[in-house]
Amino acid sequence: MGFLKRDDGSEDAEAQAVAAAAPEEAPHAEAYQAGSLAGIPASGRDRIERMKQEVARGFFTSDLSVNEFLLVKQAGFEPLGLVLGSSIYHIGFQQAMWNQSQELGVLTQAMYHARELAMTRMEEEADQLGADGVVGVRLDVGRYEWGADLAEFIAIGTAVRHREGQLHRAPSGRPFSSDLNGQDFATLLRAGYRPAGLVMGNCVYHVGRQGMLASLRQVGRNVEMPNYTQALYEARELAMERMQTEADELQAGGIVGAKIVERSHGWGSHVIEFFAIGTAVVATSETHEIERPAMVLPLTG
Repeated sequence: MGFLKRDDGSEDAEAQAVAAAAPEEAPHAEAYQAGSLAGIPASGRDRIERMKQEVARGFFTSDLSVNEFLLVKQAGFEPLGLVLGSSIYHIGFQQAMWNQSQELGVLTQAMYHARELAMTRMEEEADQLGADGVVGVRLDVGRYEWGADLAEFIAIGTAVRHREGQLHRAPSGRPFSSDLNGQDFATLLRAGYRPAGLVMGNCVYHVGRQGMLASLRQVGRNVEMPNYTQALYEARELAMERMQTEADELQAGGIVGAKIVERSHGWGSHVIEFFAIGTAVVATSETHEIERPAMVLPLTG
């Protein structure tokens, strides 16, 4: 995806791109404009118009399971339709010394921006349907044989709207997004919380290789590899800190369902993306009644 391959641009342009993506700076969220359909092709706009007519007559499409669908309705929300956003992105080039551990700011920015483009378009589709938010969001990265340096970023989920018209959008006015499944979404609402938005942070990091002499001194010994430990530790911390910064911007009280995904995306064994994602939540009441877990006995053998 371009890490070991130089783009057609000049070296000056490359140096400016590296400087613009300083490791200490977190990537910025894609701008959202209510009612916008920027980036959505004509076929997608036609589908949205058909979905509006279907919503008006009470028809919906969703990727919720039967149990999720029923629990979401029980929680007071109506599924409106399956919404998606997509962005095929060319990942740029950035050089790193073989023995130096460092964040690759160009790649960090590219991976973050591509995901934000996909998520923003998904939210804009939900906005067109009059939704309060999107539940069960999945973020996937796909690659195709016809573009070794290209990756498609896809965001997909089910748009929902509160049955009684209560506004559940994020403080920014965007429809909320959440990767919680239908059961967790309903449980969260019953306990006096609601999703504020899907928050994420990432860090693409080059883990420096160890010198030959240091490797020879460790042959046959049980010993920590501090250069690797510190590199991976720092990369995870950067991703988590950026995820928490997004939650703070949403004025959230916390994050649930957080997870860290680690992938190399074909850049090589020493370049890894650490991607942190979770659902930021806010309290809707001062008291929180938590249901007692029920015992379930499977009847299958």
